[in-house]
Amino acid sequence: MARMAVDIGGTFTDVAIEKNDGGLITAKVPTTPSAPETGVMDGVLLALDDAGLKPGAIDHVIHGTTLATNALIERKGAVTALVVTAGFRDTLAIAYESRYDQYDVFLEKPEPVVPRYLTLPVGERLNIHGEVLDPLDETALDGVLQATDEHQVEAVAIGFLHAYANPVHEKRFADLLREARPDLYLTLSSEVCPEMREYERLSTAACNAYVQPLMARYLGALNDALTKAGFDAPLLMMTSGGGLCALQTATRFPIRLVESGPSGGAILSATVAAQRGDREVLSYDMGGTTAKICLIDDYTPQTARRFEIARAARFMKGSGTPVRIPVIEMIEIGAGGGSIAHVDELQRIAVGPESAGSEPGPACYTRGGTRPTVTDGDLLLGRLDADRFADGRMKLDTALAQDAVGRDVAAPLGLEAPLAAHGLSEVVDESMANAARVHAVERGKELRQRTLIAFGGAGPLHAARLAEKLDLARIVVPESPGVGSAVGFLMAPVAYEVVRSHYMTLEGFDAGVVTALFDDLAAEARDVVGQAVKDVPLDERRTCFMRYLGQGHEIEVDVPARPLTGDDRDAIRAAYDEAYTRMYGRTVPAMDIEVLSWTLTLTAKAQNPLTPVDETTDHDAVAAGSRRLFDGHAGDFVEAPVFDRAALRPGARFQGPCVVTEGQTSTVVTSRFRGRIDGHRHIVLEQIQEAAE
Repeated sequence: MARMAVDIGGTFTDVAIEKNDGGLITAKVPTTPSAPETGVMDGVLLALDDAGLKPGAIDHVIHGTTLATNALIERKGAVTALVVTAGFRDTLAIAYESRYDQYDVFLEKPEPVVPRYLTLPVGERLNIHGEVLDPLDETALDGVLQATDEHQVEAVAIGFLHAYANPVHEKRFADLLREARPDLYLTLSSEVCPEMREYERLSTAACNAYVQPLMARYLGALNDALTKAGFDAPLLMMTSGGGLCALQTATRFPIRLVESGPSGGAILSATVAAQRGDREVLSYDMGGTTAKICLIDDYTPQTARRFEIARAARFMKGSGTPVRIPVIEMIEIGAGGGSIAHVDELQRIAVGPESAGSEPGPACYTRGGTRPTVTDGDLLLGRLDADRFADGRMKLDTALAQDAVGRDVAAPLGLEAPLAAHGLSEVVDESMANAARVHAVERGKELRQRTLIAFGGAGPLHAARLAEKLDLARIVVPESPGVGSAVGFLMAPVAYEVVRSHYMTLEGFDAGVVTALFDDLAAEARDVVGQAVKDVPLDERRTCFMRYLGQGHEIEVDVPARPLTGDDRDAIRAAYDEAYTRMYGRTVPAMDIEVLSWTLTLTAKAQNPLTPVDETTDHDAVAAGSRRLFDGHAGDFVEAPVFDRAALRPGARFQGPCVVTEGQTSTVVTSRFRGRIDGHRHIVLEQIQEAAE
């Protein structure tokens, strides 16, 4: 049986099919924003036709989408109400009560997804241990129903104070609402985010409720379309944490899908790194709308438990709406193939963050776009073949690209169009390099020894120049990089993480309470994972989030995956000291340590669609032709050889400047690099040491 993965991006929808013989078939079609399932089915049927398969031959369909993220950014979710404890109506508006930019007098804070008039107080109160101080006022239901009816509310989030410690009031009020209005979508903060920190818990619950009706309708429509087309395979969803979950879980907790597409790319990079033995990697995914950069150490992507959506000041930490979900940590900037270029008031070339998307798209797409984009510049620089773009299914118009770049970039600066295109490319490459530097520094990481793994429709076009700017010696471009995130979906395991806040100090460590808590978490995780896979071995990881007494932030520490005893307290303390020393270079002797939250992750073994190929003797690659390629180091066009990647066998060698073409993208090799096809059929570029800057 075969497996299929689908990734919806801002510009293109990508499809990858792994056949039962290990072969990989891919397709790339424009995204259809008004009806995303239409673009999905276009790509699915195209890929099936290329693979010579019928829908019934597909064993699993794996899907990732930015739909939830876009709905939150564009504020196109459902009319949502938030039910809160009386006296805490303004939690979302107060937020952190801090300024993300201290000296900006025009600072704009993100608007809550739920307005104050739909934030509805209800009498009840628990203490931090979950003990009832004030009983639930069930008579408040009438006022809540009146507000939901008056404003045609579709979804309701319920977030009571300290519900993470005891969900009894949230569950009771949800039962009352469900009985009175069975059509309402309900989200309980104690289910979607059972953790301390009131604002982040309520924000996560509100965001989940806000996108739930939209996602439920979309996923239902997609599932129906697949069924109607003849698929009888289960539909699995990629989560932001890098695992797969069943459709039911995704419909219940759609907030976990916000970074599903980019997380697939990180999984791809981690798998390629493990294949090659590259322990320190910089994952670089440049698509049509954004570029994503992720640090990977020891074949594991960096992770986080907090993510910001819809930042008011783009890319500035603290300016967005926070959600607490498991997420692969990466930085995302508005630098994609569709990013629009212009000349600002200081006569500088500026690129992004605004994108032309798929409708109308770059000027060269001939879909009505008139403004110059990165893709238009790449076409003018000879990096793209106008007749073979997207497997030859889209013809690019060089004249339209030249008109757009010439009018909006070259003319204001008095430059020729190719030189303006080169300037455009240099600006976007420097933006990505700077983002990578900042991301690494903020995490105390070095970049220079890392291998750059590049993919996405535009990533291989810009990887060599990015590596030069970061002084990276090696680049790896995997197979089918143009649909890299979709390929990454095929490598992802079925996995689910559950978390529970339960305050405890190590001095008061109670092994029995912790063991019982982990037993509850394990049962919940098995139920969720069991919806996606049956009768497969599962790996279990247990962690806790700890800090010195009175500190403001925690670090994650592993906990043995077995029943605990009192003797484990010293082992957990030693693990915390080791992790704290690794991060801060010291410990605080004699200080008690507190634990805020406990997590458990169940993971099924992932399947790897890439089959290693034995190395062969090195040999010179044979060019399939040549083209005019702008060489930035020479400052002019050169006649560069063009290699067809499909015809290159392991061991094939080539020297830049040149271009390696394939169905969905091209790899541009600058004069500072030489390349080789390795035993896994990846393109490996090595910087020529004597030419390195």
